[in-house]
Order: sequence, then structure tokens, then C-alpha cells
Amino acid sequence: MHGPGRTLKELGLAVAPRAEPLAYPGAWPAESGLLDGDRLLPPARDRRAYEGRVPVLAVGSNACPGQLRDKLDEFGIRSPVPMVRARVTGVDIGVSAHVSLMGYVSAAPFDSPGTVRELFVLWLDAEQLSVVDASEGVMRPSGAYDRVWLPGCDVRIEPEAGPSLHGAHAYVNRHGVLHDGTGAPRHHPGERRLLAELLAGSPRLRELFGRTPEEFSARARFDRGLCDKGTRVFAEEGMAVASGLERYVGAARTAGDVRAGRPGAGPPPAPSSARPPGR
Repeated sequence: MHGPGRTLKELGLAVAPRAEPLAYPGAWPAESGLLDGDRLLPPARDRRAYEGRVPVLAVGSNACPGQLRDKLDEFGIRSPVPMVRARVTGVDIGVSAHVSLMGYVSAAPFDSPGTVRELFVLWLDAEQLSVVDASEGVMRPSGAYDRVWLPGCDVRIEPEAGPSLHGAHAYVNRHGVLHDGTGAPRHHPGERRLLAELLAGSPRLRELFGRTPEEFSARARFDRGLCDKGTRVFAEEGMAVASGLERYVGAARTAGDVRAGRPGAGPPPAPSSARPPGR
């Protein structure tokens, strides 16, 4: 039995940005844990708990337990997910150059040698990985993200406990990332501030999405045609740049050998019954 204070609601981690877009990227845990249903339990110390799983680096809402739980619940998946806090060197958190059907502009990693961030590594089994892939649009030609393998020689990932990983998967935006006005990728400052800044800087975005973050989110949500128009504005107004991680796209998409922390077999296909949530 685990004592009180471990539910996502009690921990302040229950809100899913898919339900409340302006909360993006959602609340992240303060420490490593095991997401088990609606609880975040102490992390598993037995390495056997990671067998058959692959490491996935979370830079946005996938590190929010409420969001991750919502994605998995959509497909009836209740199996636990280890969420391990790690010191990551070589990538930073930018802004994806696309408007999501969920009603927000999401995060995306970009190449940043020497930058150190505290991020989470999700250890996903084949079924969980397929669902997260579907949520990111990996298998759809019109999807926003590719899943790539970031090798440990380029991106150093040091978990709180245990040795550095030999690499991890990450989701790289197909449209690139937004820049800060100097040509360098901009950081994701939180959804309300981001949308306010984007709307203030672009009459075309205001014409499409209104003048406030609330209007933007409400208009964009589940309107694929409008989201596509917003994404085109990012490109046509020169707001997007490459993430620097495109070089990993198209490389052999190998899943991690959990026991050794090395690349292994290829990723599983998305479940045939899966309805892509449409990031």
C-alpha cells in the first residue's frame, strides 16, 4: 500500500493540456517516479522494471503525467510508465513551427551543444510507444513529428541513478522550430505568453486566430484547416528555422536495448485500432 499524497491531483500533476490547452506544457514532476494509473509512485530501483522498454526523451507535455495518462487512457492502456529525471546535454526546448489541433503551439527540441537541461526520460513498452507515436503523428504523412534516435555521443543523458544512456528517442518537428528574431531558435516560455507574443507580432495570425491566447486556442482547437493555415503563416513569414536535429531523421529508427542502454530493434507499428489524437 502507498500512503496518501501520491495521486496526480494531490501532486498537482493531473491537468492534461489536451483538455486545457493554455496550461501547456503542463506540470512536470519534481522528481523521478512511476506513473501507475492516476498515481505517481516512487521510482522502481530494480533494473528489471525497464526490460522490454525504450527510452524516450520528453521536452514538452509528454513529461506531464496528466497529459501522458490522458494519451494512454484514450486507448485503454493502464500499464505503468517509469519517468526518470535526467541531466541532458546537447539539446534545448524550442517552439514547434506548427499549430496543434489540440489548440496550442507545442514544444520541440533543437540542437544546442553544451546546453544542459533537466528533462525526463520515459521508459515505454511497445504498446505505449505506439500510442505516443500516434499522438505525435509519426505514422501519418501529414503528422508534425518524426521520432529519431539521438546517440549518446551527440546528446549526453545522465539519469539521476545509474550510468549515462547510450542514446534515447526524441520527437523532432517536421516543420522546424520558431526563431527569436535573430535566427536562433526561441525557447518555449509557456503557452499564454507564447501565444500573446505570436499574435502581437503577426497581423495574419491575429486575422486567423483573434487577439488573445484564449481566442487563439478556442479557434485552433480541432480545426485542421485553420491549424494548417497557421502553420503556413509560420513558414511564409519566415518565422521558422531548422532545429538542427534533422540529420537524425531517416536514420535507422532503432529502439533502445534497455538492459544495455544501446540501440536495438526497430520500433513497433501503431496499434491498428489507434485513432491518432492529432497533435
